[in-house]
Amino acid sequence: MASKDDRDASVRGAIGMPAKRPKLGEIVAEGVYIAAAATRLALKNRILVEILAAGEGFDVERFLPDAKATLLALADEAEEDAARTERERRRARRRFSDSDGTHDYRSRDVRNLRRRRKQSERIARELRERAENPEELRALVEAAREAAWAEVSRNIDSSLRISAARPDLEPDYEKMRRARMQSLVLVDLARLAAHRRRMSEAAASDDTTAE
Repeated sequence: MASKDDRDASVRGAIGMPAKRPKLGEIVAEGVYIAAAATRLALKNRILVEILAAGEGFDVERFLPDAKATLLALADEAEEDAARTERERRRARRRFSDSDGTHDYRSRDVRNLRRRRKQSERIARELRERAENPEELRALVEAAREAAWAEVSRNIDSSLRISAARPDLEPDYEKMRRARMQSLVLVDLARLAAHRRRMSEAAASDDTTAE
């Protein structure tokens, strides 16, 4: 009986989709790309909190440890997935009956499980290599900064569009626009910083109570 992946390939072929299985390198490249995107997202959120809320200056070097730690954590996850897949492969070698579900592997799935394990191992290895490459880390931080600035820019533009009157109906439009910008910086960002301080104080209070 065909394995799950082989059956899926047959179905794809039957409905006119390409049945060719993607190469190992392609799957690994996609996995690394997804991990890099997740890292940029985590860094972007950190930048928004640390720089905008706290009002501090941006320094690439400051966020390099965060980028490295995130990549290493994702590498750990990939290695855990590889280990889990290997355990499933070893169990599947001794099972020859029909499968009862998607993750109920049998001997015919051994080859595909081995392939999955190799994919996860390769992804983990490449992520660890990137985590040790300063240029890769800087590129991730810079990309995250651009994403953070783009998000702030969209939010500012949205706020101005909502609160601003039509220029042709407001003689002091430009003056009021500058005032609204100042309000955004002095009030909205200050409110965000105050919220962050309250969250930190609450967390400290909880720690004290626990002791």
